[in-house]
Amino acid sequence: MRGVVVGVAVLLAGCATGQTSGTSEVTGDVTVFAAASLTESFTRLGQEFEAAHPGTEVRFNFGGSSALAQQLGNGAPADVFASAAPANMKQVTDTGTITAAPRTFARNTLQIAVPKGNPAKIAGLADFAKTDLKIALCAEQVPCGAASKKVFAAAGVTAAPDTLEQDVKAVLTKVSLGEVDGALVYKTDVKAAGDEVEGITFAEAGKAVNDYPIAPLAKAPNAATATAFVEFVLSEQGRSALTAAGFDAP
Repeated sequence: MRGVVVGVAVLLAGCATGQTSGTSEVTGDVTVFAAASLTESFTRLGQEFEAAHPGTEVRFNFGGSSALAQQLGNGAPADVFASAAPANMKQVTDTGTITAAPRTFARNTLQIAVPKGNPAKIAGLADFAKTDLKIALCAEQVPCGAASKKVFAAAGVTAAPDTLEQDVKAVLTKVSLGEVDGALVYKTDVKAAGDEVEGITFAEAGKAVNDYPIAPLAKAPNAATATAFVEFVLSEQGRSALTAAGFDAP
């Protein structure tokens, strides 16, 4: 792959080289809008898909699922949408942008993320109510933020965040740079960060399990390759990559 596409303007140029929706041949460019938490696993899957289908190129636009859904609703060109929550997929489905039923391909849960060594000695969700600690969370409209709201409610904790970010990777970056004492991110993001952060599990995480749906888009510029990519994600090879990244099976 030539790299991750992060701008819609670039996506417009990239989609122009793809095949039209009338073809049945799996070739050309395919543009995938995917939740930020899928960055590592989908980047790997994109490389594996290209190897399995010579002549294809997978272009990604990673970001918060809510922002991606809004872009698609506004007509941004793409072939596939993979969301971190059904609610954001429904936003797109309700606009008629998706005609095929979305399919769940993975599940994810939250972990507390702290900088290496856990200098603030965060032990659990109750510490997120302490105003003397610097806390980062996802904004509520983002799937990881909606999940965070659920786990705090289950734990009876009123969080006191210092910053609300628009996607989970932005939250994780603040932890890895030591800009905050703790945060809530997906367990897959803690794993992807390696030695830069430490993860702390908590019982209430099971109260907010996120299902990840995927679907080809109704007006996909490259419909055949879009369908092939979705099937690849749902295949055993796709499941293997997602499991290796820390996702749970649906």
